[in-house]
Amino acid sequence: MTMISRQDAEALIQAQVQKSILQDSPKNSVVFQLAKKLPNMTSNTTRMKVLDLLPTAYWVNGDTGMKKTSKQAWDNVYLTAAELAVIVPIPDAVMNDAEIDIMGEVLPRINESIGQCVDSAILFGVNKPIEWESDVITRARQANNNVAPGSKDMYDLTLGENGVFAKVEEFGYMITGAIASTSMKSKLRGLRDANKQPIFKNDMQGTTNYALDGAPLHFPQNGSFDKAIAQMIVGDFTNLVYAIRQDVTVKILTEGVIQDPQTKEIVYNLAQQDMTALRVVFRMGWALPNPATRLDGDRMSCPFAYLEPGTPVTTQKVTFTVKDNADTAAEIQGVKVTLAGAVKKTNASGVVEFNLRKGNYTAKFVKEGYTQVTSEIAVDATAVTKDIVLNIKN
Repeated sequence: MTMISRQDAEALIQAQVQKSILQDSPKNSVVFQLAKKLPNMTSNTTRMKVLDLLPTAYWVNGDTGMKKTSKQAWDNVYLTAAELAVIVPIPDAVMNDAEIDIMGEVLPRINESIGQCVDSAILFGVNKPIEWESDVITRARQANNNVAPGSKDMYDLTLGENGVFAKVEEFGYMITGAIASTSMKSKLRGLRDANKQPIFKNDMQGTTNYALDGAPLHFPQNGSFDKAIAQMIVGDFTNLVYAIRQDVTVKILTEGVIQDPQTKEIVYNLAQQDMTALRVVFRMGWALPNPATRLDGDRMSCPFAYLEPGTPVTTQKVTFTVKDNADTAAEIQGVKVTLAGAVKKTNASGVVEFNLRKGNYTAKFVKEGYTQVTSEIAVDATAVTKDIVLNIKN
């Protein structure tokens, strides 16, 4: 007498679980809901071409005036797949004796965790994979797109002349979405006009449950929003792109051992202890391409801004002074410095400044007529100053 074993049915189990992960994990991520999804990645790295330099037209003086030339250039932006993974071991006896479908209960929680990890890493840099670029908050901070609460009311901080919406709109971006902690609801509901009437209604709410100036306002409930870093994030999410690696794998394991990641000691022996383990591996990449526009030809802006908490996160000032390698070294103005995904240019004194949280960063220095230089810096508890020398091309 024969029976259908777990091994015989493994293909069916994998297909069912795989479908759940691909369809359900985006529902638990606000980034997946708002950002632009690219075709699935077919390799570990995907390259995008973005505008880096726009052509310029010139008026021609007189009938015989000379026409000027211009050029257009492109830059490479890379999406690198990072891996999210988890193994959930469950004793077979527990599954057999349980009154509910334990696997069916575990999968939604894994989907929720995937969404939380994605949102936390992309928006705030929490547990960010080393393969990924800097998070949205860091990029917005370098573009001075952070707004301190001060003495202004919430309406001015969000929709006012110098509020977070204005920071993004200044460079021609349109706000397509906003994200805030659930505690922000009470602050918005508390807004009153001159007659003490609530204003968080038709003039601030749209077709969605919550909206600001027509842009949907989301309150993530997956635990990803860190209100110690920001009260609200707004931006043009069409400029944030992501792609899911095609080799998402889900397996039901009944044999093998599970080791402690730190000590490497064997924690579980599935076959010997009659256990079943659910293993989920999810890989994706993202980028903030920030192409050149007519309002930001140098790509120094950011399509996102954020409202700081009452006590802003501690950052350290990082100052670079760039000089040439002549016998009498001279400061170089207009050097394009790329750091943490943000772009700035040196001033007339060859100086450029960034404000960064603790971590390790790579800075790239580029200017026509000089050799390109890359420099590694470590930011900890004090300000960082560093001199950079660019060699003059012969």
